[in-house]
Amino acid sequence: MYSVITSGAVLGVKAYFVNVEVDVANGLPAFHMVGSLSNETRESRERVMVALKNKELDIPPGHITVNLSPADVRKEGTAFDLPIAVGMLDALGYFPTHATEGRLFLGELGLSGEVKPVRGVLPIVREAVDRGIHEFIVPWANAREGAVIPGAKVRGVSNLPELIRFLQEGREELLPAAQEEEMLAERLEQVTEDFAQVRGQQMAKRAGEIAAAGFHNLLMIGPPGAGKSMIAKRIPGILPPLTVEESLEVTSIYSVAGLLSEERNLITSRPFQNPHHSISGAALLGGSTRPRPGMISLAHRGVLFLDELPEFQRKLLDSMRQPLEDRAIVIARAAGNVVYPANYMLVCAMNPCPCGFYPNRNKCSCTEQQIQRYLGRVSGPILDRIDLFTELEQVELGHLRGEISTEDSRTIRKRVEKARLRQQERFQGSKIRFNGEMDSVAVEKYCILGAREQTYMDKIYQSMELSARAYHRVLKVARTIADLADEEQISKEHLLEAVCYRPSGTYWK
Repeated sequence: MYSVITSGAVLGVKAYFVNVEVDVANGLPAFHMVGSLSNETRESRERVMVALKNKELDIPPGHITVNLSPADVRKEGTAFDLPIAVGMLDALGYFPTHATEGRLFLGELGLSGEVKPVRGVLPIVREAVDRGIHEFIVPWANAREGAVIPGAKVRGVSNLPELIRFLQEGREELLPAAQEEEMLAERLEQVTEDFAQVRGQQMAKRAGEIAAAGFHNLLMIGPPGAGKSMIAKRIPGILPPLTVEESLEVTSIYSVAGLLSEERNLITSRPFQNPHHSISGAALLGGSTRPRPGMISLAHRGVLFLDELPEFQRKLLDSMRQPLEDRAIVIARAAGNVVYPANYMLVCAMNPCPCGFYPNRNKCSCTEQQIQRYLGRVSGPILDRIDLFTELEQVELGHLRGEISTEDSRTIRKRVEKARLRQQERFQGSKIRFNGEMDSVAVEKYCILGAREQTYMDKIYQSMELSARAYHRVLKVARTIADLADEEQISKEHLLEAVCYRPSGTYWK
């Protein structure tokens, strides 16, 4: 007696099919599982056998062999419990012929027969729909997550008897738990933290607007209480809403990380991740013994905010250099490489010195050596990958009292969205989406300067001793400033403003 059940798994955020082959034969009682299995996957045999027993499902003594194919790819997790149980029951003749065909099964089993939620349902369902499978049996807690994919008929089950009745009788109460396709069109405007609440700091807010418009990396430096964290937390509110494709990308990452729930089954707003400086490398970048997405991947298509930048381990910051360029993180393991997307806007904040008040010598008592040692914790290669630098000062009393009006996030976001539309038209047909993603070849193509502007940039390159990367970053920022001004040609005024956002000689000599 033999049965094949279709299931799935994820490697990184990429899904692939797994065929659960079950053979039940006469012979000495035994239960063997093969197919390059992790410990928790191999333990499925105990969970499955006890769950079937506790639901009074008779499994006659015999030789049971379960193979998870392809056998050369390591299987991890507990999502194969349900397909293994279904395969055993199907091999024993519990279901009508073809009852399991054309359906994909996922789920962990409790010893009582309860079907528990698992990770990675959304990317598996998405890949399966693309490859022609449209019916899915998943845990009830994951049903709404999988049902957001157009064309997917997702049936949520909470225990084994429900599933058996459905496969035996086709009971209609187990039709899709929720048709969520309409959720893909929803755009939640969660502007609870508004730029209008930030008093003063006009240049820093302008830098945040430019960063949002071109998806540029930003560093803010200033004394404690000047508003660095306030500005960073409000940047997602001026970013354009996630597109349908971006929403599914981000949700797939959160699904693999196990961070979705019945209430939060689709990510519709830009992510904002704010790790503490004591974070480990595996938590920030991803990995560990069982690779999981790190915070740089959870910030995909959104903002990663590193507050108190010099307090992060220098080795950890340097390890972010390659992901900042490649927009992805590769976790290398002996069994193979795992790739997680990491296309995020890096926003950093830091004090200018250990006490935080330099260059105000009325308050700052740090020596020059202490200041340079503190600033030196951030390596030059990391600074070279940041597009915009802005300095903040103590807020003036008039701003603090609210006597001077300021723009709200909705107004700023309209300008950002308009600039993004210009970039969308400019980069149509290419892999580039934002000015901040341009490489050197794209910069030469899309950031063409006139004779006057080129002469000015030549002088800047020499006087500021820019690296080639920094030179291109100035041009990319100027391109975004021109887009915000709704101008196609980069002018000297745009370059002047872009140069203002390079590191100040006050801090980095």
